[in-house]
Amino acid sequence: MQRYLDHLNHALGSIYPPSEIGSFSRLLLGKLGGLSSSQIYSDKDRKFPDETLEKLYSAIDRLAQKEPIQYILGETEFYGLSFKVEAGVLIPRPETEELVDLIVQDARSKAMKKPIRILDIGTGSGCIAVSLAKAVPKAIVSAWEISSEALKIATENSKRNNVLIDFRLLDVLGFEPAADEEAAFDVVVSNPPYVCQSEKAGMEENVLDHEPHVALFVRDEDPLQFYREITELALQILKPGGSLYFEINSRMGQETHSLIKSYPFEEVQLYQDISGKDRIIRAHRYYEQLF
Repeated sequence: MQRYLDHLNHALGSIYPPSEIGSFSRLLLGKLGGLSSSQIYSDKDRKFPDETLEKLYSAIDRLAQKEPIQYILGETEFYGLSFKVEAGVLIPRPETEELVDLIVQDARSKAMKKPIRILDIGTGSGCIAVSLAKAVPKAIVSAWEISSEALKIATENSKRNNVLIDFRLLDVLGFEPAADEEAAFDVVVSNPPYVCQSEKAGMEENVLDHEPHVALFVRDEDPLQFYREITELALQILKPGGSLYFEINSRMGQETHSLIKSYPFEEVQLYQDISGKDRIIRAHRYYEQLF
């Protein structure tokens, strides 16, 4: 094992900081090598089978190409749950955990007399939908997604975490709900594409080269397109008093807040994430509160 660790440090030393390389080694030896934390630190002379070594050295090559460790491992943790991730879906971020937690806390703080219906628009890996289905008592969760590849992964993640979700393949832009979908949901949540094309220059290579652009980027000419379309749709499919939640581009917090306030919602609140950046918007549709 020590020989492998020496190679990992040599191959990646000029690319990543020592702390990140240390994290890589623990994750790779744990997931691919099948070692516990104590074994990683105490068993430096351990020898791996050729098949395991091949996987470990292949992982170093992929890391050298700036491929995210989550894709190499094929999974990541989000809101205390395990999620499968592949190149067809975004890697769940800690900021999105804060969005989920706000919804969970809102739901738990109110006495719910009947099941709460939640819709996640643009579900990707399913991290939001699955986490809410797991954490919110009596939740009935639906999730929409434009990518069939992402929807397949989201479906696998719902099975992995033993929750039932109604998945649907559709493009939310220009979508017109059927009569039975009007006023159907208590909560609508979305983490839509929000990175402007002009922001690419400041992004990390591991994101630009490996994560799906369709889930990341919007046109500079209309950066709030998804927020406008989803807000208008929410007015049709939210029950009176229902709640709308967004994750947003931190650079456009005030603009996004003003956009939502221009529609018939009340208590439109802008929240900062743990880093102090504008990150979440919550709004309630007019009339009685359902929570």
